[in-house]
Amino acid sequence: MTRTKRRAPTQKGKSEEKPKASLQDKLAKLGIRSEFDLVLHLPLRYEDETKLTELGELKPGESAQIEAAVLASEIQYRPRRQLVVQVGDGQHVLYLRFFNFYPNQQKQLQPGTRVRVIGELRSGFFGDEMVHPRYSVIRSGDSTPLPERLTPVYPTTAGLAQSALRQNIARALEKLDLSDTLDATVLADLHLKPFAECVRFLHAPPPGAPLQALEQRTHPAWRRLKFDELLAQQLSMRKFRRARAQRRAPSLPAGRQLTQQLLRSLPFQLTAAQHRCLAEIRHDLAQPHPMRRLLQGDVGSGKTIVAALACAQAIDAGYQAALMAPTEILAEQHFRKIDALLSPLGIATAWLTGALRRKEKTEAIERVASGSAQLVIGTHALFQGEVKFKKLGLAVIDEQHRFGVAQRLALHDKGAAKRKGQTIEPHQLMMSATPIPRTLSMSYFADLDVSVIDELPPGRTPILTKLVSDARRAEVIERVRRACGAADEFAIQPAGRQAPAANTAVGVGAQAYWVCPLIEESESPSRAAKAADLQLQTALDTFATIQKTFPYLRVGLVHGRMPAAEKAHVMQGFQSGAIQLLVATTVIEVGVDVPNASLMVIENAERMGLAQLHQLRGRVGRGAAQSVCILLYQSPLSETARERLRIIFENSDGFEIARQDLHMRGPGEFLGNRQSGVPLLRFADLERDVDLLEAARKLADQLIEQRPEVAERHIERWLNAREQLLKA
Repeated sequence: MTRTKRRAPTQKGKSEEKPKASLQDKLAKLGIRSEFDLVLHLPLRYEDETKLTELGELKPGESAQIEAAVLASEIQYRPRRQLVVQVGDGQHVLYLRFFNFYPNQQKQLQPGTRVRVIGELRSGFFGDEMVHPRYSVIRSGDSTPLPERLTPVYPTTAGLAQSALRQNIARALEKLDLSDTLDATVLADLHLKPFAECVRFLHAPPPGAPLQALEQRTHPAWRRLKFDELLAQQLSMRKFRRARAQRRAPSLPAGRQLTQQLLRSLPFQLTAAQHRCLAEIRHDLAQPHPMRRLLQGDVGSGKTIVAALACAQAIDAGYQAALMAPTEILAEQHFRKIDALLSPLGIATAWLTGALRRKEKTEAIERVASGSAQLVIGTHALFQGEVKFKKLGLAVIDEQHRFGVAQRLALHDKGAAKRKGQTIEPHQLMMSATPIPRTLSMSYFADLDVSVIDELPPGRTPILTKLVSDARRAEVIERVRRACGAADEFAIQPAGRQAPAANTAVGVGAQAYWVCPLIEESESPSRAAKAADLQLQTALDTFATIQKTFPYLRVGLVHGRMPAAEKAHVMQGFQSGAIQLLVATTVIEVGVDVPNASLMVIENAERMGLAQLHQLRGRVGRGAAQSVCILLYQSPLSETARERLRIIFENSDGFEIARQDLHMRGPGEFLGNRQSGVPLLRFADLERDVDLLEAARKLADQLIEQRPEVAERHIERWLNAREQLLKA
């Protein structure tokens, strides 16, 4: 029985062809770099070739294998060129339709030829059909037996056939040592099956195996693989956590004069959550080994002042501190706010971004190198080659998920210094306003200490969120006019709901944001540049339209491609009240704090992610007046967009929004490989496999303490060279 290879026909007329990728290159595209990676390359689904189905018993929508004779074969043009083959068993007829085919396929499928065909039955114009089924020709006298196992279908890439994958995986299964890394007692306690038995079962299940449990990954064999994967992740992060405890960092004791002065000078009282997080950070900074702490809190929870107090502790101890933010707007916000708090206490703060004039930048770099700048605030310019710290004790990274692993390491490495033959490295505090769900924190941030500011400062008025179709744009424009001009009741009311009392309206002289639609980002640099151009043009067009619509309002524009000085000038005008309505791209997503701004309009909200919508909404609600966020959307909505808008409308708690976001997107998209610095889970599901995660955490602690050799073997099996990513 001869198998056919389905691939696109060669195009004629090309003078040059790209060199063919090797098998190794193709496997590398799938993340397969070792023989054990082949073992862990598990099927997406299975096809049952162990039995034949009579043509009369086929059911629409179901995949099945049939055996029949070719009755007719011809090339048709309805409407595109296609090969249509009619097969039958004497009683029933079935059509096979191929849109991409080779000339020799028509020769193979001549009338009288007997074939085995696997595909999904559907209703076609002329009757029942299968489109692009997999088939094999049965030669005369051929009695090839049916397989005894279900046929696995693997994730693959262009030019890599399933047959090649199956052959290579089968060889690896036979060749490699698949003995257990865990002993029988552990497996019995956790009700897990042996590793070799499970992995062989998943690659070749017997007939009658529960397909639903296999494809939904709930089968006991899948649970063993998921547990092993989670255990490897937990072991790796505990390993690096223990190694960090052996490294040296400056001890920065708390309770000295400067931090006390700063606390007394604050015009407000810290919340209980801020006090708790500050105490945890202070304790870590006083230790002689590096702090790696993640400070997370919802939008407006007061992370910045906690970071400023941590910086003051480092400066109090005679060291420098650095705060790095992902955008110039956010970095400048931090600089203005923190410098206003620290300069009266005699602390010298430097401002460093790539957009500074050469002279200003040189002066700032010299101040950092000499130590006269005790606190340095800026963007990624902080880790450029020419920047040298005299004595860096603490590095603070805001919105840490926006920086790649290499960037975070670069700032960390800036402060490392050799003293008495030993490397002394700075403490590191990472901040995130995107709350991290508990299961994600347990899994991907297990090597960090996590502090959570889980309450907002008193007096914050809840933000009212409204979903408004673009068809009602005129009402939104009227709402903006009233908000920026005079006190009024809310113009947009959901059907059947009473208007709020007059005292909940936005006050006279309030300010508003109008955020332009997001253009989807792309992995391709050229596409990303094109998307950025489109977004910029959209912002410019929106700004021109808004100016015409509101000729009596002072309207400003800010976007990511503006010169830094111009951007700062516009933001200063908005903060001072000179600008009433700010048209902006999503560059204002984080860090902008204008208490008088109490109305946010977000265009094409259906295109944005939940975290971004929540961050943008958090730019208002910072004053005493009732604030409103209007999410303008275009109809019709996709199911995903509808679900996102429902979640953001019904929830104001960032942790709940993040939990539902994780459920919708999974950790891969939620974190991103580049940002997380941790190998992403391939098999385990953090929503459904919490029990396995808890068990893996518990066993990881035991193995690290009592069986380190077992821990090393398990890590080597699962992570191999990928383990180095965890250093960030």
